[in-house]
Amino acid sequence: MIKTRRPVKLAAATAVIAVLGLAACSSKGSSSSGSVNSASGAFGSVPAASGTAHAGTITWAESPGTAPTYIFPVVPGADLTVTTVNSFQFELWRPLYWYTNGTAPTETPSMSLANQPTYTNGDKTVTIKLKTNYKWSDGQPVTSKDVLFFIDEVRAAVKESGSNWGQYNPGLGLPDQVVSASTPNSTTLVLNLNKAVNPLWFTQDMLSLVVPMPVHAWAKASANGPVLDFTNPANAKKIYDFLNKASGSTSTYATNPLWKVVDGPYKLTVFNNTTGAYTMVPNPAYGGPTSGKVPTLQAVPYTSDTAEFNAVLSKNIDIGYMPSTDIPQLDAVKKAGYHVYGYPDWGFSYVNYNFADKTGDFNNIINQLYVRQALAHLEDQEGYIKAFFHGAGGLDFGPIPAVPVSPYAPENALKNPFPFSVSTAKSLLQSHGWKVVPGGQTTCAKPGTGSGQCGAGIPAGTKLTFNVLYANSPATNGEMLTDWASQAKKVGIQIVLKADTFNHVIDVADDPGSPKTINDWAMAAYGGFTNATYPTTFGIFTSGGSFNGGFWKDPKADKLITASVTGGSPDALKAEASYIVAQQPSLFQPNADFIIVWKNTVSGQPAAIKAMTQFQLNTELMYLTK
Repeated sequence: MIKTRRPVKLAAATAVIAVLGLAACSSKGSSSSGSVNSASGAFGSVPAASGTAHAGTITWAESPGTAPTYIFPVVPGADLTVTTVNSFQFELWRPLYWYTNGTAPTETPSMSLANQPTYTNGDKTVTIKLKTNYKWSDGQPVTSKDVLFFIDEVRAAVKESGSNWGQYNPGLGLPDQVVSASTPNSTTLVLNLNKAVNPLWFTQDMLSLVVPMPVHAWAKASANGPVLDFTNPANAKKIYDFLNKASGSTSTYATNPLWKVVDGPYKLTVFNNTTGAYTMVPNPAYGGPTSGKVPTLQAVPYTSDTAEFNAVLSKNIDIGYMPSTDIPQLDAVKKAGYHVYGYPDWGFSYVNYNFADKTGDFNNIINQLYVRQALAHLEDQEGYIKAFFHGAGGLDFGPIPAVPVSPYAPENALKNPFPFSVSTAKSLLQSHGWKVVPGGQTTCAKPGTGSGQCGAGIPAGTKLTFNVLYANSPATNGEMLTDWASQAKKVGIQIVLKADTFNHVIDVADDPGSPKTINDWAMAAYGGFTNATYPTTFGIFTSGGSFNGGFWKDPKADKLITASVTGGSPDALKAEASYIVAQQPSLFQPNADFIIVWKNTVSGQPAAIKAMTQFQLNTELMYLTK
């Protein structure tokens, strides 16, 4: 639904596991051709809703290190993870448009707070009509002013610092393109933009970020202060400062009156700011679809995937997950009384290259396309899926994965343009002036910018050696990188791997706004991104983008990305994605299925259960059968 960093999806192993034989047997192999020709992608299946619906409490497993860290819907970049937004905040406050439908990156209209917007004035005026069935938990209706309130508070936030809203990209989108707005009535909001936008992009990627906020309860500068006119920028700043400070007080999340005014299906009653555990009870005023017997939701944190998986086997959790390493125990999970379903996330995983790291002239080395192509040829995606994911995963060669299916995927995203081949990688390096020493140290033998030379800024004798910082969970991170480094050694590339926590990797290697550690890492692997529904790489691979932690700059990419978000061509996004695949600004990795397990006593809408693989938690559409 929104573009967020993926947190650690599955729990951590604290050390790199030795490389498995990539010819290992698996319960579900991938295509030997490297092509993905269907939407199969699924591991297991989801049965139809059944049984007699009962209320009660559903316990849900929080994977290690993924506790919510922020409650105010204007979320800073440092806190922008799917577990803070999708499975915590969205239980309390719903976004304007709901763009996940099971595993498909499409809208679920019944869960959106507004009808589809209309675009006029050459796609520079946007009119939004709210539905009338949503209201706040204190009985007040959700109005167009509540929608505008969010936009104005985002404007106040980014005026103080662009990092105050993790989705911010200066100049394009919200809030910068909104030059004026009006609320002609309680259900209508009109936005006037400074230039034309692609309606698909603006609706799916911008308006889906908007979370209406209760003006009558939040538009104030102190707990007991009066309601202020938030359209006054000075007041908007005071309000933002107050709400941001309140959101920093995690110990008061369950008690602060601010956070008790909600329009989502749940109300927060317990929050443990040490462990991240929380409890939510049904909001009887919620106007969206429910199962009719909405259960209480209790989030249970685990410190390791071993602990979580043991809880599954001992039947101590209602909804959990299965780490890829435990897929061989599938029969035991089923015997314990659980259903199992997995699917790749709508997004991409990658090893991010640091185009600004001057250590050993790495910035100049990685700026060479042939080097990036060689590194891609050293990655055995099919082998990784078979050996490390036990077949439960999908191939991914760029920012748009092959599954879930999207109309925006270009041809080179469906079949590997850089198939695994050590010999091809070797030839690429040799043909560009490198003295390749298999098992040793490859060095630049022919410096210069001509044909057959190493490239600009690479002196004679430069070594192909660099470090990779990676998140130590899931364990497959280390497994894939260890094999990749082993293949690289066969062509004399020396890769130094260093494991750390997800949060530390993000702090060191994904902070384009504060590059104090810019020369401390050459590559970083922390998972990747969950795509917005319209999967442009705007902000990720644009020059100066808020998510461009690798500092990649490419004028042609900028032009193509801009065309995707400002033009109306249906082929613009395919052109953008195709170019990104060809240029390989990062090493794209296969996507493991996120495998959900749930007790046979939990049922509900199949789409809601499938959506958990996309990091959406919709227990309001589920129920207990006992």
